[in-house]
Amino acid sequence: MSRKTALITGITGQDGAVLASILLEKGYRVCGTRPYLPVDDMERLHPLLPDIECFHADLGDMASIARVLESISPEEIYNLAAMSHVQVSFAMPELTGNINALGVGRVLEAMRMTGFSKSARFYQASSSEMFGNAPAPQSESTPFEPCSPYGISKLHAYWTTRMYRDAYGFHASNGILFNHESPLRGEQFVTRKITRAVGEFGMGRKEPLTLGNLDARRDWGHAHDYMRGAWMMLQQDVPGDYVLATGETHSVREFVERAFAHSGRTVVWDGEGVKETGRDKFTGAVLVSVDAALFRPTEIHCLIGDPAKARQMLGWKPEISFENLVAEMVEADSPARALKRIYG
Repeated sequence: MSRKTALITGITGQDGAVLASILLEKGYRVCGTRPYLPVDDMERLHPLLPDIECFHADLGDMASIARVLESISPEEIYNLAAMSHVQVSFAMPELTGNINALGVGRVLEAMRMTGFSKSARFYQASSSEMFGNAPAPQSESTPFEPCSPYGISKLHAYWTTRMYRDAYGFHASNGILFNHESPLRGEQFVTRKITRAVGEFGMGRKEPLTLGNLDARRDWGHAHDYMRGAWMMLQQDVPGDYVLATGETHSVREFVERAFAHSGRTVVWDGEGVKETGRDKFTGAVLVSVDAALFRPTEIHCLIGDPAKARQMLGWKPEISFENLVAEMVEADSPARALKRIYG
């Protein structure tokens, strides 16, 4: 039997690299799209080369997407490409909408125009940010209340995906994924920002780690668990929309405490609000400070998902605990790993 071909838009990101690895292990031909950039954005994919095929295409250019579809004839399409940083979306709302919202319509319309809507299954990376401050825990039936341009753009894409499913018979599913991390997470995201700082303090860093809302609570899982769930959605005979989450919530403050604890440091807190600091219990050194500029204009206080439908319908459940996730990320950013990356 010929192997399946999968197309991953945004393959150079955390989720794209993790999903590519999963699909390669399952014997897929894995293809991906990436926008043209004058710098190397393939670092996450280096361990997988030359087993993947990459093409230049952009969610702002439907013709480029259609050309890739006709070139590789995929059976599965995973749309992971996005402007994915929530805080940046406040500064660049138009770009966020153009890529995250309208871009999904371009992919789906390219599928329809090239005939792949009948032969290919489509996965849309939706987001827990669509829920905003809706009552927790949030499930597939929870009303959406997005609080950011990013959340709004993802909600537009969610409904676009459902419309193409209902109107044209697409096998199209939305994965409403809660926060998921790994050592491949971009350094601009808070979890990786924390674990990188932990490693740098081990190498003599002096300036404090600056963070925003320490009390924001998130449902953090591991990217490998969530990308495994995305694949499971496209193996179903009937498409649908699924929340993937751990059902647990932890604060940014707790993530900081756990991360530093894995490096042998105990963080104690002093002060309130923007004057709060986190100090090393034994040396008194300031490890964490609060920067008001890092607060969102509209803050989401608590996200916690209810993955009951995914458990029942897909047989999916997270396998990697919060504690193990933090430990893995801290280890990946440890001084020993950093020196190995530098000197080999």
